[in-house]
Amino acid sequence: MTRATTSPPAGPSTTAERSVRIVLPVEGMTCASCANRVTRSLSRLEGVGEVTVNFATHRAAVAYDPERVSTTELSAAVERVGYHVPEVPDDAGEHARRAARLTRDLTTALVLTVPLLAISMVPALMFTGWQWLALALATPVVFVAGREFHRNAAVNLVHGAVTMDTLVSLGTIVTWGWSVVALVWLGAGEHVGMRLAVSGLPEVYFETAAAIITAILVGRAFEHRAKGRSSAAIARLLELGARTAELEDGATIDVAELIVGMRVRVRPGERIPTDGIVRAGSSAIDASMLTGEPVPVDVEVGDRVVGGTVNGTGTLIVETTAVGSETLLARIVDLVAQAQGGRAPVQALVDRVAAVFVPVVLVIAAAALVGWSLAGAPLADAMTRAVAVLVIACPCALGLATPTAIMVGTGRGAALGIIIKGADVLESTRRVDTVLLDKTGTLTEGRMALASVTGEAGPGFLAAVALAEGASEHPVARAIATGLAERGTPGAGELLRFAALPGLGVEATVGPRAIELLVGRASLVVSRGGTLPDGLAAALAAEEDRGRTAVVAAELVDGVPVARAVLAVADVVRPSAAEAVRALEALGLTTLLVTGDNARTARAVADAVGIERVHAEVLPEDKERVVAELQAQGRTVAMLGDGINDAPALARADLGIAMGTGTDVAIEAGEVTLVSGDPRAAADAVLLSRRTLATIRGNLAWAFGYNVLAIPLAVAGLLNPIVAAAAMGFSSVFVVTNSLRLRDFRGLRAAAPSPRQRRERAVRRLVTAVALTAVVVTGVTFQRSLLPGRPIDLALTEQGIVPAEVAVAPGEKVTFVLTTDRATTFHVVDVTELAVLRAASTPMAMDHGGGASTVVPVGATVRLTWRAPDDAADLARLRLHDDARDATALLVPGAGVDAGRGASPGSAPARTP
Repeated sequence: MTRATTSPPAGPSTTAERSVRIVLPVEGMTCASCANRVTRSLSRLEGVGEVTVNFATHRAAVAYDPERVSTTELSAAVERVGYHVPEVPDDAGEHARRAARLTRDLTTALVLTVPLLAISMVPALMFTGWQWLALALATPVVFVAGREFHRNAAVNLVHGAVTMDTLVSLGTIVTWGWSVVALVWLGAGEHVGMRLAVSGLPEVYFETAAAIITAILVGRAFEHRAKGRSSAAIARLLELGARTAELEDGATIDVAELIVGMRVRVRPGERIPTDGIVRAGSSAIDASMLTGEPVPVDVEVGDRVVGGTVNGTGTLIVETTAVGSETLLARIVDLVAQAQGGRAPVQALVDRVAAVFVPVVLVIAAAALVGWSLAGAPLADAMTRAVAVLVIACPCALGLATPTAIMVGTGRGAALGIIIKGADVLESTRRVDTVLLDKTGTLTEGRMALASVTGEAGPGFLAAVALAEGASEHPVARAIATGLAERGTPGAGELLRFAALPGLGVEATVGPRAIELLVGRASLVVSRGGTLPDGLAAALAAEEDRGRTAVVAAELVDGVPVARAVLAVADVVRPSAAEAVRALEALGLTTLLVTGDNARTARAVADAVGIERVHAEVLPEDKERVVAELQAQGRTVAMLGDGINDAPALARADLGIAMGTGTDVAIEAGEVTLVSGDPRAAADAVLLSRRTLATIRGNLAWAFGYNVLAIPLAVAGLLNPIVAAAAMGFSSVFVVTNSLRLRDFRGLRAAAPSPRQRRERAVRRLVTAVALTAVVVTGVTFQRSLLPGRPIDLALTEQGIVPAEVAVAPGEKVTFVLTTDRATTFHVVDVTELAVLRAASTPMAMDHGGGASTVVPVGATVRLTWRAPDDAADLARLRLHDDARDATALLVPGAGVDAGRGASPGSAPARTP
């Protein structure tokens, strides 16, 4: 289990303020109802705040007050409702163990179900007493291969809950139990025939119970495999980390033993073991696995490197700056795990439905059983419809619709260097219509270089300026300090006092002469009562007209600033900035440049990247105000920035997008982090969020629509339980497979696929489409074959078959509704074979070529479904035959209207050929 804490603020504390967040692994959940039950159990504990249970990741994220509830009590709350919290989570091991269990159970089910279906559905394989063999084959499938369903249902029942397992367990046991009763006590083993075409008899449905278990196991096996693939993002990120590190003196230690300040040697081709600063050497770093950027990054002394990236050509000596959970890779893994375990706002609807879904299904199934029985349907038919309702209404697809898409989407984002901090962020990203972009470090490289120094300041004053600017984190200040050092004026003296003035500059006192400095905007100097000499004012305007950032360095004399120099730095616009702006606007977003820089510089950058609206010379609080004003106009605003001065706006915006190359404060304030620092990733983030939410909506539409359409069909008797089980398994596989399509998301920065990759993707999509189409067509065709045809009432009496002549169109599907006053066997038989039938000592079995037969006991209405031959001449050769009385009736090729319907029994004599 993992834990993250929050620091309590000063003053009175609330539970939320003292909260600790813990992620518990939960084993044993099988559907969305399980996740809801765990959520309710944890939420009842005193001191527990927000609870998010993710069925797909098998994780429970809990915010709680450690002074009021312990982790032991949290685990006990999960255990009380029938699930398990392992002390040491082993996701890979648990995934492998479950895969082995599913494989073993599925193999058992398939080996027994295939022959069971054959003898139950192929007339040529039927023999007297085949029902007893069916019992022997079905029982291990139902109670051995399907034991997990029954065990989970029993545990849930003990805790007063019902889940998807309850539906499966109840449906299969009822089907199996009814079949045993029919076989042992109701004489179901006394006749042979195509039972799926016959209703009204005490029949056995062992193959239905076994097929239900087998179909669901097949679906779960595919689902388990797909879920493993969709959750592989974290595993791939963890694999990026090095296992060992070589110290500068040649010793090799485990990465876990590194501490901040150590120096490690990284040879060409090796992974950098942890975050640090290059102290010796130069190289090209491959950071593509972490950032999604295919282009190597050149590094030299003083540059920062990230653990997990691969050193290219030269040997580096790296001084560690972060280890363990503080590294960028560890933080990314934690953010991805949190996002995948989170819950999107749309999930609230799913949770409300799942909470009542299973009980409602049980009520519908019971109503179907009672309603059809009262309507006069045979008990076997009513039972079959109730079982179909139980089986078809599996909430698995509903429970998987949201989390699988979130898992795949956030995982794909992580692979592209887009870290989404929570599932709710996806909704915010989708709704964004306006994007504010910071300039420095966002649209520009942020690695400014000192371009010019104008003024009569001496080396001592410039050394003091370099020391003061070197203490600031702002890119402009760093560029000035570095540039002065490169020009032979490094920072000198002692920094006695330093204060950063956000959006304005810095104020400092430098020893030993206690020089008081103001370095920053011209407005800072003016606001303190100072003025700029004409020469410096002209230099300032000239530099700004060139699009450079110019600052004024002033010395405080008796508290009044006296301007000594104008220092100009140039920041190069990122090569990808213009493309990023075009991509954002192509998505229908309005882009605005918001910067604390002067209007001339801001306008020059905006023109270079294609932004029309500019807000320049804005303080940090003014950036926040711009966001608030746009929100007041009804806009949904995203802020893209990287500095401390962007943090208030990032926090205020509906969506904060922080550049991963920026400050920790900015990254913490944003909901999305772009690891690579490429602004095009912002467009990728928006597009990926839209795709993910579109996938969620598609999944939910399928899951809801599937149940809305399927349950009424099952109640109406138009859905066989075998088809229902297959359709239920297919629905879960469809949802997971649809979510997996997000793995193909490429974004703007990925290299264009090669012709071979395009062909492979096209073939994969074609195969998938053909397979899905084949599954659907097969299921629909099979189900249609089981539907009844036009009903034709036939009375088998002492007077013969009434009516004695029946009109049937060639190729028409009809259902003979048979009643008799004497036990008999009813046949549709060719006239030339009638003599053979009369001489046979046992009834003929139905064959698919054109005949049909069934036992018709006294006191039961039997329905026999049959399709007439397509050829009218073949149809004319057929007769209806009552075996007990050796009576026949004619089949007349016609328009499909029963010529004898409405005739009273005995109104027409039986005919013989």
